[in-house]
Amino acid sequence: MKITEMKSSPEKPNPHNVSVRMLYDTENAQAVHIELKPGEALKKHITPVDVFFYVLEGKGIVEIGDETEEVSRDMLIESPAKIPHRLVNPGNEVFRVLVVKAPRQTEASRLL
Repeated sequence: MKITEMKSSPEKPNPHNVSVRMLYDTENAQAVHIELKPGEALKKHITPVDVFFYVLEGKGIVEIGDETEEVSRDMLIESPAKIPHRLVNPGNEVFRVLVVKAPRQTEASRLL
């Protein structure tokens, strides 16, 4: 058994300049913890694989393609491969999301 504590995983540098921690990384899938402080957002980007977001804490906005939805704790959002998307925290509390990519991403995401 392998247990990974989120707080003990180092923050990973990223082009979005937000807190990103790799929690799970195998040849089959990846799981990443993202924390957006109030006013922070990911840059719109395209991921080459299917992704889902599971909201752990707070409220935020998810933009996928032409759709925009406010989401909150315990919601799961599917984001198909190759569709522009981003997460936004317009509120005044922390917005924490678990991001799962399956299959594992082998080529880089593309910023728009």
